[in-house]
Amino acid sequence: MNTMPSVFGHSKSTATTSGTIKGQDNVFVRSYSDRLLKCDLTLDMLSENEKIKITERLVKIQNDGTVEVDVTRSALVASELSEIDAFGCVPHDIEEVTPGITKSVPKLKIAILVVGTRGDVQPFIALAKRLQEFGHYVRLATHVNFRTFVKSAGIDFYPLGGDPRVMAQYMTKNKGFFLAAPTEIAIQRKQLKEIIFSLLPACTEPDLDTGTPFRAQAIIANPPAYGHLHIAEALGAPLHIFFTFPWTPTNEFPHPLARMPQSATYRLSYLILDLIVWWGSRGFINDFRKKLNLPPIAYFSTYHGSISHLPTGYMWSPQLMPKPKGHKIFLVHMQS
Repeated sequence: MNTMPSVFGHSKSTATTSGTIKGQDNVFVRSYSDRLLKCDLTLDMLSENEKIKITERLVKIQNDGTVEVDVTRSALVASELSEIDAFGCVPHDIEEVTPGITKSVPKLKIAILVVGTRGDVQPFIALAKRLQEFGHYVRLATHVNFRTFVKSAGIDFYPLGGDPRVMAQYMTKNKGFFLAAPTEIAIQRKQLKEIIFSLLPACTEPDLDTGTPFRAQAIIANPPAYGHLHIAEALGAPLHIFFTFPWTPTNEFPHPLARMPQSATYRLSYLILDLIVWWGSRGFINDFRKKLNLPPIAYFSTYHGSISHLPTGYMWSPQLMPKPKGHKIFLVHMQS
């Protein structure tokens, strides 16, 4: 890794969690989640049948795992998602974060939560090793078939739920995204549920080999580790997203897995993709939140797979793909 953003305790961006870590200057508050829970939307007042009809008009899942989206079919969805986006976005006057450690950072217990294939896991091994060089205690939680891969790099491992063979087959076929044809929905929902409910022990249980106690003081996750936001909120731990794939809403290009007929709606494609995942997972997400003693989330009020309000880093060189204008996004060059 050539550059490493000062990930924890140095940004004044909107945070998702509450509480402080002993010896750390910044206070992380639940401002975003609390505000959105109070955001009443007309969409949430519709009947279940009306909600389903809106969904069917709005999106069409393609055989290759991409989604055809036409927001002109539902002006109400477009309007209210834009309202949520404006309501929850990070202010543009936040402090720029420059690479390198600029002040003393406490030694933290950090959980890295990664869902995906070997190509998704490998960059996080480089990130974990770099964090260990700074003195942090790092646990990488991912699929059980990557145990040897992770431990051989000198990083503590913890298994996430789900069948890695089923996951790998599906994610290769569908470009790594948790969308499926109707015949696959039940299988993927089961996989996703098992992953989500495994996040709590991954962040709180002792090491399986040594019995060394562990409780995450900070969390790093990739977006497909759905549930990252909720476990961070419950633990009062700062959450930082890293990914190898464009996932932050922008007006410059649509979500890579969305087909948008109008350039004016590019930004909404990210919100709608988040919303689709939320529709498919809201039942067991709310079950998970209940387990974490957190309040439930309404049908439309939040697309809680979203990372648009979270500190986000992308694992490629800006020479490969520059960050969109106006975005304060870390671009991290990872060496293999």
